[in-house]
Amino acid sequence: MAETERLQTLAERWTRRHILGLEELSADEITTVLDTAAHFKELAAKGHAKHRTLAGTVVANLFFEPSTRTRTSFSLAAKRLSADTVDFSASGSSLSKGETFLDTARNIEALGVTLMVVRHRSPGAPHLLARRLRVGVLNAGDGTHEHPTQALLDIFTIREHCGRIEGLTVALVGDILHSRVARSNIWGLKKLGARVIVCGPSTLIPPQIERLGVEVSYSLDDILPEVDCINLLRIQFERQRSHFFPSIREYAHLFGMNRERIRRARRNVLVLAPGPINRGVELTPEVADGPHSVILNQVTNGLMVRMACLELLHRAATRG
Repeated sequence: MAETERLQTLAERWTRRHILGLEELSADEITTVLDTAAHFKELAAKGHAKHRTLAGTVVANLFFEPSTRTRTSFSLAAKRLSADTVDFSASGSSLSKGETFLDTARNIEALGVTLMVVRHRSPGAPHLLARRLRVGVLNAGDGTHEHPTQALLDIFTIREHCGRIEGLTVALVGDILHSRVARSNIWGLKKLGARVIVCGPSTLIPPQIERLGVEVSYSLDDILPEVDCINLLRIQFERQRSHFFPSIREYAHLFGMNRERIRRARRNVLVLAPGPINRGVELTPEVADGPHSVILNQVTNGLMVRMACLELLHRAATRG
């Protein structure tokens, strides 16, 4: 009964039918998701990992891009809430026969789906479905636009370890230009009162990104003494064809977290990475597996955050 009452109290603070990005969420809404995730994590620690709150509903995972972590996390989150799941991938689907993205989604909706989790290479694809379908839509990454649940789990992990977000200095390091994770983190962290520094090669920092309220640095060594958390974004090797930096080796030398940089950082600095990580590029193995790393915590927390998102959207839909 206490579990139900707590979830009901949290759900009363939530009114949105969709989660499409952190740009549109308020600080209170972001906090509601984090608090709901924390509640699920507390229950799991007490041995209550399975819940019946989405029993009788269907969650569809529509992934038009390859994914392992996010897709698995959403699928398990839905099952932990007792929902049935429909897993869709673009390869081998009717899209290869000429069916449109929207028609594919409409056909899946017609199966009786309640919530739809969507990943697509085109920015705005989940927003299109939110406008054209009746189901609740959750953005699992749209092009280079946003990846809201990844940012929420990053922020949740920081709050869990530091006790707060307000007043912290967080560095996002790497390919800011192409990173939907960076964009969502910037929106969420800034709304909760963090100071955000984006850091990387000048070719991978978007022009005029300071308009989002962030600071820019082209030297990781310069900012190390002042950051509480470092989120290391994955370098995508396919970007090398565009020559954004001379070599992987040079990138690792200038922007990789290694033993020497950890020694010069703050004593309790947190090291995060959205994954999959490139060992020896964004960070060395001793950092990835060391005491400052919370990378595996992020994976665990991602499940709780996605459970929270599904739970809140379902309750909003139930209220009509």
